[in-house]
Amino acid sequence: MTRFPLVLRALSAASLLSLTLLVPGCGVAPPENVAAAAPANGQKYELKLHHLHTGEDLDVVYRVGDTYDQAAIEKLNFFLRDHRTQDVSHYDVKEFDVLHDVLAKLHKQGSVIDIVCGYRTPWSNNFLRTGGGKSSPKVTGVAEHSQHMLAKAIDIRIPGVSTSLLRDTAMSLHAGGVGYYPVSQFVHVDVGPVRHWSFGGREG
Repeated sequence: MTRFPLVLRALSAASLLSLTLLVPGCGVAPPENVAAAAPANGQKYELKLHHLHTGEDLDVVYRVGDTYDQAAIEKLNFFLRDHRTQDVSHYDVKEFDVLHDVLAKLHKQGSVIDIVCGYRTPWSNNFLRTGGGKSSPKVTGVAEHSQHMLAKAIDIRIPGVSTSLLRDTAMSLHAGGVGYYPVSQFVHVDVGPVRHWSFGGREG
């Protein structure tokens, strides 16, 4: 008779574990260094962004210490969606660190970054690459296998910072690819292979 309560307790524990595993967001370990909410202590990584195509603004602390805030990352993913198709992707969080590091190196922490282009679907990338079917890739300068389609690239401007200085600062990080577009006045930064290039045409 004394074993019966023990069995119940065991069943209750097993039932609780089953419920925990079944309920979304409960008992499932998040990806490494990504939490549902960032801890209160540690260095805060903040980004202030303005999207030149949608007109939207975002001010978000996406990381505290070594922990990324999943809710903040989701806001960034939506903000950087393909503005032509409204498709949302999942950005490599290292790309956000590159933006933060560029600001830090420029001593511009707290400044707003203008977003020229974020994520692109293959359709949008091809649209830009061909100028809507009216131009050749040599004229547009858009890569066929762009890192934008992998959610690993962002084209940016920083008000008050020259395009050449922004390029040099991004290149000094050795964090990925850096594209210099002096006529269109923006810099492409990605977390793909380390490389750099310059293009004199315009990109939409």
